[in-house]
Amino acid sequence: MPTATPFPDAPVLSPWLRAAAAILPVAATAYIGSASTQESIPTWYAGLNKPSFNPPNWVFPVAWTILYSMIAIYAWRFLGVIARMGSSRRGWWLALAAFYVQLALNAAWSPVFFAAQAVGAALVVVVVLLVMVLWTIRLSWRYDRLAAWLLVPYAAWVSFATLLNAAILRLN
Repeated sequence: MPTATPFPDAPVLSPWLRAAAAILPVAATAYIGSASTQESIPTWYAGLNKPSFNPPNWVFPVAWTILYSMIAIYAWRFLGVIARMGSSRRGWWLALAAFYVQLALNAAWSPVFFAAQAVGAALVVVVVLLVMVLWTIRLSWRYDRLAAWLLVPYAAWVSFATLLNAAILRLN
């Protein structure tokens, strides 16, 4: 009977466990974001001054649904790659850690911006999030370029969100 490979070797994941490790954290992040914004959109957020480039509210859930799907596919692919490569390449754990840190920052942004209504603190969170997404792409590139490319639209959207957050802070 095969045993799990000890750290720092690549983990042995069943297909179901790999899918769960990819989908569940992303779904939890999406849920936190959605739950944190629902009450604030028609009230507090509606009353904010916004820049001319602020998209209509319906764009955000559409964009995030697509992006969260791509983020989950990234995680599923990356976990598969590291499971197949065994201990032949070191450092994969740093890319995986960066991925989960950026996901935690993603989950933190909506409660900070919408629930706490702390636009300045949210700007700090989204800037760090952008840095972590870009670092995740950079670290993942050597293991799976397609997976890394899956995060590029996410980085572009977080760049836009950073600009939007900064503009809202300036206008309010």
